[in-house]
Amino acid sequence: MKKIRRRGRFPAACSKGGTAMKTLMLGNEAVARGLYEAGCALVSSYPGTPSTEITECAARFPELYAEWAPNEKVALEAAFGAALHGQRSFCGMKHVGLNVAADPLFTLSYTGVNAGLVIGVADDAAMHSSQNEQDSRHYAMAAKVPMLEPADSAEALAFTKLAYEISERFDTPVLLKMCTRVSHAQSIVETGERVLPAPRPYEKNPAKYIMMPGNAKKRHPLVEERLAALSLYAETTGVNRVEPGRDTSLGIITASTSYQYVKEACGDRFPVLKLGMAYPMPRQRILDFAASVERLVVVEELDGFIEAHCKALGLSVAGKSLFPPVGELSQRMVAEKLGLPLPESAALSEPIPLRPPVMCAGCPHRGLFYTLKQQGLTVIGDIGCYTLGAMPPLGAIDAVVCMGASVSGLHGFLKAGGDPKKTVAVIGDSTFIHSGVTGLINIAYNDSCGTVIILDNSITGMTGHQQNPTTGFNLRGDPAARVDLEALCRAVGIRRVRVVDPYDLAACAAAVKEELAAEEASVIIARRPCALLKHVRHQPPLSVAQDRCRSCKRCMQLGCPAISMAENGAKIDETLCTGCGLCAQLCSFGALDGGKEAKRA
Repeated sequence: MKKIRRRGRFPAACSKGGTAMKTLMLGNEAVARGLYEAGCALVSSYPGTPSTEITECAARFPELYAEWAPNEKVALEAAFGAALHGQRSFCGMKHVGLNVAADPLFTLSYTGVNAGLVIGVADDAAMHSSQNEQDSRHYAMAAKVPMLEPADSAEALAFTKLAYEISERFDTPVLLKMCTRVSHAQSIVETGERVLPAPRPYEKNPAKYIMMPGNAKKRHPLVEERLAALSLYAETTGVNRVEPGRDTSLGIITASTSYQYVKEACGDRFPVLKLGMAYPMPRQRILDFAASVERLVVVEELDGFIEAHCKALGLSVAGKSLFPPVGELSQRMVAEKLGLPLPESAALSEPIPLRPPVMCAGCPHRGLFYTLKQQGLTVIGDIGCYTLGAMPPLGAIDAVVCMGASVSGLHGFLKAGGDPKKTVAVIGDSTFIHSGVTGLINIAYNDSCGTVIILDNSITGMTGHQQNPTTGFNLRGDPAARVDLEALCRAVGIRRVRVVDPYDLAACAAAVKEELAAEEASVIIARRPCALLKHVRHQPPLSVAQDRCRSCKRCMQLGCPAISMAENGAKIDETLCTGCGLCAQLCSFGALDGGKEAKRA
């Protein structure tokens, strides 16, 4: 089998060791470099924007074993297994992935670790690519584990290495909190050499690692003692630092990207307490800083996490009364809220036009969603690029909650009285493996008469084409075991399983009608590779026979970005068109594809 390993996406420093050098790196690349330099041995993650590149870049180091796991829970458990054996490990995910991994996380707080275990979580304020904008700092407090929060790429590398030291010193997993602006912004990083830690052999210790109630009760007091020790550590660690200012009428406490906005808006005018340890936070250092200024303001994105800590210390502080608890901050907003002149760098000469998301030209999901819309079905959707089926003109999705929820939601919808002849669930191949298969088991086990449509585009598309257990390749592009979706669906108890080409509108319509009419649960696998995969060969772009076009705009119902309407009728952008032929199948006048019979891929 041919390898499909991707190269050239990251600087050489992301895949080579050697002496120190300075280079520009994305925050995620810097974390990967930190894993390498810290002597990490295993990386297990599930892709999720904005965290994905950490693991992709880590895979370029031959000294690190890196993998995509089926979901975040499995990834964290694998990372724990490596740490238990005595090897430093890492698990990466986006913020909502931490919800999936929360089960092992809370118990790992009790067991502690053998070798260092670092958990990278990337938040997505403003929801650039997410269904919510939860604040992951609350997980650190709830699980009672330390969290570090870098503000740029240099800190991302340094904090990653420090996280392993903290993990092993305090016998705890450590959360490393990234966010979109730190993960995907470049800044200068000075790299170092890889240093392997001293061996930490595995020793059997049932009282520490077997979390049955009798042992867990004895571990909880140790967690509280560790938290107290970490609080003292927060008082002296260099990741929490005070930067003096010329004007002590105002003092600012901040962290992460908010620190960058504060410095751009204020320069060195006001004193700043920059917190690199998001949890636990220092007590005395904050009290001393507050005593040195006349007025105290906390600048932080999303929840008032730092602000609540300050108020618990009895301080008078402004935070969310000035800055919103939703979306991202900016240097412009910081300057405005603090009554400062707007920096020139924050001013834009022209407004940035909105770019609504749309499925790509040639997307294999488009034909299936057109079919569902035409049949007037209720569609329970899921997380993936196919969520864009909710956008007009298709508008073919009714609900989207979280990974795997479409299948489980369909079951509940039908059991509550929904019409099984008018309702389907849609889910991608990677998401189905992540957490959809358990919902399908529930459908079979509890006898739902529902139809689940697996949109199999042969890749994890929404995060940039990562392999998954259905593709036949691993993270490094090497051949791997491949899950047979048809066999898996039958194995869990679904007897009606069929495959359809989503480029064939007639076949899609027939398949959906037939399965909805069946008196038992069924699965339709709409299989066609993502149009953006490099190995996918497309047909020549279609053209329009203007003498036949009647400007009926039926082709526009597909929402394909390659089609637009001009004064003399439909127009096809040949630079976008992949020749999928969907629009030609809709044209009643034979105007598309130059008036010739539609080509089929």
